[in-house]
Parts: sequence; structure tokens; C-alpha cells
Amino acid sequence: MPNPLTSPKAVRELLAKHGLFADKRFGQNFLVSEAHLRRIVEAAKPFTGPVFEVGPGLGVLTRALAEAGAEVTAIEKDIRLKPVLEETLQGLPVRLLFQDALDFPWERAPEGSLLVANLPYNIATPLVTRLLQTGRFARLVFLVQKEVAERMTAEPGSPAYGVLSLRVAHHARAERLFDLPPGAFFPPPKVHSSLVRLTPLGVADDPALFRLVEAAFAKRRKTLKNALVAAGYPKERVEKALEALCLPPEVRGETLDLERFRLLQALLYTSV
Repeated sequence: MPNPLTSPKAVRELLAKHGLFADKRFGQNFLVSEAHLRRIVEAAKPFTGPVFEVGPGLGVLTRALAEAGAEVTAIEKDIRLKPVLEETLQGLPVRLLFQDALDFPWERAPEGSLLVANLPYNIATPLVTRLLQTGRFARLVFLVQKEVAERMTAEPGSPAYGVLSLRVAHHARAERLFDLPPGAFFPPPKVHSSLVRLTPLGVADDPALFRLVEAAFAKRRKTLKNALVAAGYPKERVEKALEALCLPPEVRGETLDLERFRLLQALLYTSV
């Protein structure tokens, strides 16, 4: 049975009924494509743990997840949507929390939790980074701006490759599953979106490694050597580490994969 919220007309009528509008401050672009909705739910299965959704909006994905058997906790920042969600999710076993997802105690989420969400563009990167750092999630399936998805899944040497690419690669296996046109949402955004699936690898956070990575990308026009020296790494150690890795002095950070950065970190801390 088609979801009653997967049409622009239904969304307009529901918003009008409650005297509401899609608010850009909250990144509200509501999914109205039934076909894409079903593909998102399928990509998130199996529901082996509790499912967290951030930014449920009008409840279209929340409803589909609950009807597919997921145990959903939906976290919404916009308190205006409380009567809407209570209406659209009536009778479904969904836990609704009205708060900022960036302030939620994710470290207390049950081990093996899942994230399934149409993420507000403005919080996607910091939120996904934090969820990966917690080590509490078995799978993260989410919609983001296509450009962000490309950065999350980028390979070394590509224009999109950077700190986010390495952060994701350190913690998870990343897949960009499919793209969605602006018309799949109401109101339609000015950009395309993508569905990303991250499968965490159970690797602990490594703050020292990412201080190194951030230093390497802080000034992309500089060579890796100059960027690291500018960040405070001893010049002699940097030169010896690059030489040990058979890397030329003019090498740039965007050409190194995650394993090379790990080796570089080890050499920088062991070089004499």
C-alpha cells in the first residue's frame, strides 16, 4: 500500500492543515517519492537492532520503517512538527523525541543500533562523524547532499578526497547506493541527493591520526611536508618519515590513502 505522504499534494495539504511550511533553517525537504522510499527501507534491512532516525519531518520514512518492523526512535528538532507527527504516526510503535540530534547522548545508544535517516544537510557531516566515533552502530543508512556523499566515498587523488573521506574509511566500509533528483523531495532542493550506507568496522577512534590528517589537508595548495611543518611537526622527522615511505618531497596529502597516513603517523612518532 503506497505511503499517503509520498506526494507533493498530500504534503502541501498536511502542512496547510497545521498552518506550517518547510523551514530552511532545519533543512526541511520532505521525501515524496514512493519508489525511493522503498529502496531506502530495503537498503537498511535487516533491522538487527534499534533504529534511530534524525529529522523525521512529517514521518514518511518513520512510518515506512515502523511498518517494515523496525523499532524506531525518531529525533526531531522542530517542535512545530509535534502535532503533525502525532497524527501521521498514530498507532505505530515509534518513540518521538524533540531535541537537537547534535546534543543527543549517542554514546549511550544500544550497541548494534542502526541509523536510517533523511539527514538535514547542515548537520550531516558532524553527526555522521560523531556516530562513527561512538562505535555503537552496526549500520548507518542516510540521505545526504550528493556532494557530501562523494566526499564520504572519495578515493585518493580525486577532487572530493579529504578529511571526511579518511574519517569514513577509518571507521567503516562506505557505499554510495543511488542518487535522487530534486523532484524526489518537497520542496525540491537545488541539489541532487544520494543514499549512503556505512558498515562500521569496529575500529576505535584515533585522535592523533586525525590531527595528522587535518594538518595535511589544512592547506591543500602546500606540499604535505610544508603543511605538516606549518602545523608544528618537526621538519627533520617529517623529511625522514617521507623518505622512509619512498614519498617525494613534493607529495601532497590528497594522494595518500588511509594506510599511508597510518604508516606516516607511526614513523613521525618513532623517528629519532
